[in-house]
Amino acid sequence: MDSKELPDLFRFDDGSRVVSKADWRRRREELLSHILEIEYGRLPPKPGWVRADELHSHVAEAFGNARHVQYQITTGPQGPFSFVMDLLVPDGNGPFPVILNGDGCWKTVTDEIAMLVLLRGYILAQFNRVTIVPDNAALGKNVGLYRVYPHCDFGAIAAWAWGYHRCVDILETLQDVDRSRISIVGHSRGGKTVLLAGAIDERIALSAPNNSGCCGAGCFRWQGSGSETIADITRAFPHWFPRKLAEYAGREAELPFDQHSLKALVAPRGLLQTEALSDRWANPEGSWQTFAAAKEAYTFLGVPEKAGFWFREGGHGHGPEDWKAFLDFADSLLFGKPVERDFSANPFPALGSCFSWKSPPVS
Repeated sequence: MDSKELPDLFRFDDGSRVVSKADWRRRREELLSHILEIEYGRLPPKPGWVRADELHSHVAEAFGNARHVQYQITTGPQGPFSFVMDLLVPDGNGPFPVILNGDGCWKTVTDEIAMLVLLRGYILAQFNRVTIVPDNAALGKNVGLYRVYPHCDFGAIAAWAWGYHRCVDILETLQDVDRSRISIVGHSRGGKTVLLAGAIDERIALSAPNNSGCCGAGCFRWQGSGSETIADITRAFPHWFPRKLAEYAGREAELPFDQHSLKALVAPRGLLQTEALSDRWANPEGSWQTFAAAKEAYTFLGVPEKAGFWFREGGHGHGPEDWKAFLDFADSLLFGKPVERDFSANPFPALGSCFSWKSPPVS
């Protein structure tokens, strides 16, 4: 097989091939097991209980009389462990769809972006993922969630994904929330986190990684010029992953998966990739390759329209353009609203495909 050929999503490890949707569920579990074992580590277990205590609530006149509510989320019985989630709830009668963002550490959600979300009728929920575990390799694993689950092998990305899941636990209990329309979004390393969180948790209706690159929406086997590799990322950020991933530096073709496999685990729920054409480090060409391959899973499941790809000019960032595209896709996917954007356009029409297989007919 060509070293750039992406592994067949529909071929089991034993060589047999998926022929039914029941087969796909089994193949999905097989893929997830490989991805967690090698790339992210297995997430900490779901806690025995999750509780939310309201810390603060007020009407935010500057945000169209949205209600700002802050909750302390506490999990147990191990631990206990706590972190904070903030909500901006639109004025009016719910329940409302929710957009959950874990990049509170970067404050990329400006007042302008918050208003974009609220004016579309969405709750904006945010938390700071580095309060789950810090984004600092030098601090080791005697901090944050690592102390609660000292015998688990998870890296920081898996821990942050666990944080998304605990927020969803609470969102599902809130009267203002439309629990069938919960979306998650994140940028760069936060986008890697969103892709993993959305792949695992089937309560999440839409996952939207932005400029997520290597170990996110990128590709291990197909590296565009100037793009980040496994060797690069595991050297710079070893705390994001279990040690096993670094063993595949220079041996990417030996991996039993690529990032199309992770994206396929989101199906049949919504997936939107937002990318920047000049963000070379994030491998925009490779991100398209894995999207095109993952879409075969959406085709197999009969929902190709639920996978979208949108690109813009410019470099690494998560600004209003990206958010407007995301909101358009969410409006279309979750509410059937008409949209003028083409979320299936190939930004690299001269780029050949790096997979020769196709989705099987459903028996």
